[in-house]
Amino acid sequence: MPNEPSPRAAFQTRWAKVADIPAIHAVMMAAIDQLQAGFLSGEQIKASHQIMGLDTQLIDDGTYLLVECEGILVGCGGWSKRATLYGGDHSLDLRDPELLDPSCDPAKIRAMYTHPDWVRRGVGRIVLQECEKAAAQNGFTQVELMATMSGKPLYQACGYRIVEEVEADASGTAIPLARMAKPL
Repeated sequence: MPNEPSPRAAFQTRWAKVADIPAIHAVMMAAIDQLQAGFLSGEQIKASHQIMGLDTQLIDDGTYLLVECEGILVGCGGWSKRATLYGGDHSLDLRDPELLDPSCDPAKIRAMYTHPDWVRRGVGRIVLQECEKAAAQNGFTQVELMATMSGKPLYQACGYRIVEEVEADASGTAIPLARMAKPL
């Protein structure tokens, strides 16, 4: 059977390169379509693609992490020193490339996705820990993120607290999200 459970030690991490974009997109599409199913309606899942996805600025900045097992991409996510809180290359109205001030601004945890075949194996925790560590090494003392409803339990288990519940508008469809934060 493919993707049998592997011990945590079998996971490798590395920062993404442009050549990784097709594999990243495949993981994101599977995660959005399958993992949101218990939390959003079919219409909301379809609309979610308008506000979720990869911001390639993270790859350009060298802050987008991949988790692999035996060469297979099983999860990804990044941290950012820029003002954008969420959204992909296609959601221009959500993007703000302004650099943050680590002395007073929180770093952003961005675009976290785990392939549905690999959930509940520690992949998301690996991404969070490595991204939080990298943000701290770059002078940040706090982080924030915009959580999907399916991601919220993981973030709460990892010490994030809800700052505000919001609804994003994707072509007239409301998508529930939660802005969450954590001190480093």
